[in-house]
Amino acid sequence: VVRIALRDMPPVPLAAVRYALAALIALAWLVLRRVPPPALRDLPLLVACAGIGISLYNVLFNMGEVTVSAGATSLLIASAPLMTALIAMPVLGERLTGWGWLGSLLSFTGVGLIAGGQTGGMRFGAGATLVLGAALCSAIYIILLRQLLRRYGALTCMAYILVAGAALLLPWLPRGCMRLAHAPWSCLWAVAELGVFPAAIGYGAGTFVIGHLGAARGSALLYTLPPVAMLLAFMLTGEVPGPRTLAGGAVVMAGVLVMNTWGHPARRASPPARNQAP
Repeated sequence: VVRIALRDMPPVPLAAVRYALAALIALAWLVLRRVPPPALRDLPLLVACAGIGISLYNVLFNMGEVTVSAGATSLLIASAPLMTALIAMPVLGERLTGWGWLGSLLSFTGVGLIAGGQTGGMRFGAGATLVLGAALCSAIYIILLRQLLRRYGALTCMAYILVAGAALLLPWLPRGCMRLAHAPWSCLWAVAELGVFPAAIGYGAGTFVIGHLGAARGSALLYTLPPVAMLLAFMLTGEVPGPRTLAGGAVVMAGVLVMNTWGHPARRASPPARNQAP
């Protein structure tokens, strides 16, 4: 969908319009729920989350998508859970067992199978560094987000971040609106879909999962994006995935299952001893 919108809009104005729409949805939710503003002490962390996880991530990702194939983009973005797990160890004290690392690598391999089977293959292009930078932004964002989730609920936290992220992109919003006014319906539909589903709903759901599973295991669900995209393509366009793509999807899901079942040390701890009769 990003590629459809990029046919008629520059990368940064696209991000500005997309998150302006998501911010309007977030603001409506905050007003309806009568949520108070965040504490002043949390504003620097909120701005950092919005700047890194919303603004910078989308600018790098959109600019990279111009020259990087869809397959290579999927593989590069799939490095984000691995980066998150590595950063979460010293910063948050989170740990993965050997099974957890195995599951993560297994899912990464599955994404590679899916990516190699897409149109354009594994053409990295000049924007590969930008997409890899977007993956790093995603990892840092998840680590910062965990600290905010300790003080706010998932949906409230995400609403604050969406509004702040849109505010940081305001300088590019007028140009985005001008381009959107003369864009075809395909571009309008793509921008609306990006603003409502991946931005507003997707970020909200992701924040909820990270709050419950932790940074390392929660970010592992990002591996499921290529299989889900494959399923949506089949449902919406009738595109039938090939054997390699189906095998890659199965490997991804197996890796996520292994990581979230046996990947956390607490899940492999021995059961408590039975209470003895007095």
